Amino acid sequence: MTASVNHAEKPDKFNGLDFKRWQQKMLFYLTTLNLARFLTEEVSTLKEGEQNAESVSAVEAWNHSDFLCRNYVLNGLADALYNVFREKKTAKELWESLDRKYKTEDAGAKKFLVGRFLDFKMLDSKPVISQVQELQLVLHDIHAEGMTLSESFQVAAIIEKLPPAWKDFKNYVKHKRKEMNVEELIVRLRIEEDNRNFERRLFTPNVAKANVVEHGDKYNAKRKPRPSGKDSKMGARKGTFKKKFVGKCYNCDGMGHKASDCKKPKRAREANTVDDISHDVSNINLCAVVSEVNLIGSNPREWWIDTGATRHVCSDKEMFTTLQESENGEKLYMGNSETSEIKG
Repeated sequence: MTASVNHAEKPDKFNGLDFKRWQQKMLFYLTTLNLARFLTEEVSTLKEGEQNAESVSAVEAWNHSDFLCRNYVLNGLADALYNVFREKKTAKELWESLDRKYKTEDAGAKKFLVGRFLDFKMLDSKPVISQVQELQLVLHDIHAEGMTLSESFQVAAIIEKLPPAWKDFKNYVKHKRKEMNVEELIVRLRIEEDNRNFERRLFTPNVAKANVVEHGDKYNAKRKPRPSGKDSKMGARKGTFKKKFVGKCYNCDGMGHKASDCKKPKRAREANTVDDISHDVSNINLCAVVSEVNLIGSNPREWWIDTGATRHVCSDKEMFTTLQESENGEKLYMGNSETSEIKG
């Protein structure tokens, strides 16, 4: 009645956690052995008056298969749980006992899974596709608990949980009128993430690196002293070039060198330049004309103005106490930017 045993599909030992997962694996394992039906069948017994060899052989075969099924389930339990459930007589009794105990304890799993789903947040520091796969596992566990979520809700939830750096892509997908399923959304996310990674590698600047080699005192002792004085200005180590001065020499008015490097005799400094300029200015005839005065007060005769001028100009010569005739044809600069000859 049983096929050859394939131990490759044997599940790990159940230690009290993830009962539903272990239960599904164990059910598949027993199915490959053609023993899964003994988890639900009642005990086979002989009816009254059935003492023929065929009936007895059938009951013995059933008891043998049930014994195998029961022990396969017991061997799939951890040692601590094995001692608890080994008293069960049939595979069905053992299976139902495990189901009642651990499915009742998983009653709060629905609330836990919903909390995981609501608190799930994607981060910019992790790949988006891997985080979407983690969220899909949570959604799968929710479906396993009997809670149904529509395809549209799952797509909207994944879009809403995208990290902050995906804000533009999130808004773009939200405004699309055509609906998509979860698989189509994952394809779009994978393409977008590949493009972002490519652009990041393309525009990442190359950081210049320098190799620093340190030498001991033995190496420094062998180094030649650096030239000083005039030779140090040459600055011409092998393989380097000093930029030529482009400008005018203030000593000889020549081009291509500085006054400090000029080979001609130094020009004498003109120390009395300011005094000479002041002397020349004193010989220039200057005329200050007050064309308008703003006076404050009711009696303008009480005000007087000292302009500090040495010569005064007026259209009426009677207003001057002394006069000096001019014979050299001097001209007077007028207030309207015109000049006028002095007649006398």
